[in-house]
Parts: sequence; structure tokens; C-alpha cells
Amino acid sequence: MKIADRMTSIKPSGTIAMAERARQMERSGKKIYHLEVGEPDFDTPEHIKKAALKAIKEGFTHYTSSRGILELREAISTDLQTRGVEADPEKEIIVTPGAKHAIYCACLATLNPGDEVLVLEPTWPTHSQCVKIAEARPIAVPCGEDYSLDEEALKASVTGKSEMILMNSPNNPTGGVLGERDLRIIEDLVGDHGLLVLSDEVYDRIVYDVSEIRSIASFEGVRDKAIVVNGFSKTYAMTGWRLGYASAHEEMVEAMMRIQQLTTTCPASFIQKAGVAALNGPQDSVKDMVEEYNRRRTFTVEQLNKISGVRCVMPKGAFYAFPDFSSLDLPSFEICRRLLEEEVVCSTPGAVFGESGEGHLRLSYASSLDVISEAATRIKKFVDKYAKG
Repeated sequence: MKIADRMTSIKPSGTIAMAERARQMERSGKKIYHLEVGEPDFDTPEHIKKAALKAIKEGFTHYTSSRGILELREAISTDLQTRGVEADPEKEIIVTPGAKHAIYCACLATLNPGDEVLVLEPTWPTHSQCVKIAEARPIAVPCGEDYSLDEEALKASVTGKSEMILMNSPNNPTGGVLGERDLRIIEDLVGDHGLLVLSDEVYDRIVYDVSEIRSIASFEGVRDKAIVVNGFSKTYAMTGWRLGYASAHEEMVEAMMRIQQLTTTCPASFIQKAGVAALNGPQDSVKDMVEEYNRRRTFTVEQLNKISGVRCVMPKGAFYAFPDFSSLDLPSFEICRRLLEEEVVCSTPGAVFGESGEGHLRLSYASSLDVISEAATRIKKFVDKYAKG
């Protein structure tokens, strides 16, 4: 069977592997404590579901523009303005079937074979994989354990082949948020070297201890160089709906639209109507969800830091903790495997998020407090066992 050469560099999703193993164990009758899942455990708000059903009943079930329906692009444009981003809904926004497809289209539309992309790590594996699909080269730039920018490391990574900086703030897996100083450094680098910025901001509404965060595209020096990717999955508990978007300079959006025309044509029509309801409707559910995540965040980090040999920085956004288990002197994949098989706690190995993630586990607190509490007890038992040799 012939498989394309490019597939040798494109790896299966490392964030899904442990979940698949956990499902196998569940089928054999074992109870698993899931901390690996990167999706809200809340239901999609009722008014959003009703909007989709209404669209179906009214026959809004056919192709739309490959840019997405204008009504949704206008709602996205208005929402972006709250974070200082001006985007013309006619020309500078494209709606996609999930944020992941927006990242894919952005990479194919802007990168040439051999281009280098400075990827701020640790980060979601899809980022680097999409760069590779475009036959460009991801260059890992390690950040601090709270995703704080290492200015010297970033500057030292720039070469004549550098084309783009790829960032994800709030960050998956650390929960870190790039601050104003970090964003200013990126703005200066973009100006000095003519780089593009691909900014995955899908967790931008799930933040703590700060009233709001700024988008990199709100900085004047980055405005025409930024591709901002976002979506509905995390903010509105719509992971299965597959609805995302990107905003960028009109020439980049035009190029991305051509890729979408040739791949998916457009997102599902009635789901776009649900997106309009999400953005234009009441936001109480988002506020309530973030407040609950905040309770879980505090509890999770407190419980982890009580375990001798484990250290965990308090995340500022998203719904992940990224504790350091390096005292166990085991690869993160091995820690995950043993933790699942011995204590039925499912997590994600830090190494899948880049070399700088090794020694860590990603733990999602998008689970109930009861699950988190029992999982923490089992993690302590596991760590105590291996710490004693």
C-alpha cells in the first residue's frame, strides 16, 4: 500500500492516545477518572441549540458562502472589537468547521516549503503538525512553565528563513497567558523582521484573575500581519458542533477561502446560525462556566501542591493544570501509562506538547470536583509509591 512520504512526519494525535486506552479499559468494566479531556463538561446552552433547530425547521440547510454567512461574520466582528481587534466582516473574517481547520488553512495559505515557524512551546500538537503539512519547519521556542515569553530565546531563534510566530494564549497545556510586555516584544520582532503571527485564541474567554486579555492583533504594529484563530467549542461548550473562525488581512482570508472551497466548501449552514445565537445571545452561561472552572482550578492546584515531589503553577486561563512530575525521573508517557493502569486516572503526557513539556502531565479540570478530588488522592498514592522507589 502506497502512503505519501509527508505522512512520515505527521503523527497521530498524542492528546487522544491515552483517552483511547482509557475507553478500552472502561469497556472491560473499570471506572476511569478522566483528567485528559480537553472539552467542557457542560451542555451547550439551550438558546444556541434552539437556534440550530429553528434553522433546520426553516429549511436553512444548504450551502453558504465559503466565507460563512455574513450575519455570523458581523457578529464575530463585533465580538472581536471587545478585544481591540478591527476586522471587516465582508473581507477579513472566514468561518470554518472548527478552529483546527482555520489553523490548517492559515498554514497552507501563508507558508512555503522550507519556511521556518517559531512555535512558542509547550503548545497543542496540532500547531506544529499543521506547519509540517504545509512543508514548513516548526522551530520550538521554549517558554517558562507559566508560558511566559523567553525574549532572548525567541530572538535567537530568528533566521533568514523565519516567516511566522505561532502562539497560543491562553495556553494549552499550561493555562498561561502572555502579558502586555510579552506581546510588545512580539510586536517589535514582527516589525523588525516582517514576520507573520498566527495566534490561537480559542480560550480567550476562559481567564481568571484578570478582567480581560488583549489579542496580539490589537497592537498596531501587528494588525496586518496577524491571523487570529478562535472558535465556539470551549467558550460555549460546542466541541461537537465544529465551528471556528479566523480574522486576518483580506489577502490572507481570500487565500484561506480558496482552500476551504476545495476541502469543506463551508461549515454546516444551521450550525452557523447557532454561532450567531451564541455571540448575540445571553452570556450568563459563559460567566457561570468560568466561575465553576475557577473553583476547580483553585482546588486542583492546591491538591497537587500538597503532594511531595509535585509542583504546579497556578494557571491564568483555559481549564488545564500542567504539574511538574520530574522528581519521579520517568518519561511523561510512562507516568501517564502507569497512572492509568495502576490508579485508573487518565491524563495527557507533557511530551506531546513539545520537548519543554517533558516531565509534566496535562490535567484537565473540565471534570467535576468529585472526580478531581478522587483523582488527586490516587495521584498522591501513585507519586508516594514511586518516590519511595
